[in-house]
Amino acid sequence: QVTLVESGGKSVQTGASLTLSCTASGASFYNIGWFRQTPGKGRQFVATINWTVGSKYYGDSVKGRVTISKDLAKKTVFLQMTDLRPEDTANYLCAVRVRPPMNGYYNYPAQYDYWGQGTLVTVSS
Repeated sequence: QVTLVESGGKSVQTGASLTLSCTASGASFYNIGWFRQTPGKGRQFVATINWTVGSKYYGDSVKGRVTISKDLAKKTVFLQMTDLRPEDTANYLCAVRVRPPMNGYYNYPAQYDYWGQGTLVTVSS
């Protein structure tokens, strides 16, 4: 069992920067990542990182505008976002994989085992 709590979401203007945080507690995990969800687009992959090795992967829709990072001691992952746009408006969800590390398909929600409730980001023009 892993409990995930996201924070940092808020309403911002187009072009703003924002950093989200996700803190994990409970069992150990191999991968941790971010997805975002809207009624129109469903659940969309944003970024993921291998907890120990540190390898990172980003979704095509956000590549170049986001950076994922981690704090091992605090069991916290961060998502730094820049140049935010209205299409970035979504509920941002944190997820972890407790099964052995992924070797691909990082963007598939089924690869992850536990999910947080999300933090809402609203970008207005």
